[in-house]
Amino acid sequence: MGGEEKQKDLQDCTVANALGTWVFSVAGALLAIPVGIKRKSLGPLVFFGTTGTMLDIIMGITACEREHAERQMQLLEAQNLATTSAEDHNLASDTVFVEFEKE
Repeated sequence: MGGEEKQKDLQDCTVANALGTWVFSVAGALLAIPVGIKRKSLGPLVFFGTTGTMLDIIMGITACEREHAERQMQLLEAQNLATTSAEDHNLASDTVFVEFEKE
């Protein structure tokens, strides 16, 4: 079930970031309007609008993947720290146990 939660978080992040960016879509449309008027065609609007939307989606997915990788690194560092502290604690308790045996 943990894998499903991670997948759901990644999907939510991807959708939120993809829908949260609109800069390239607007820029593509603003660029397409004068070009379309000059050429008297809707082709530039379709091309620049679609390209801007694709760039927005790609930027959102990239940001989400970066956040996911940072989260994974933090979890890995925390796990390594916990393992190291547990090993140090076990080593210290073994040392104390050996000292008691010698006395």
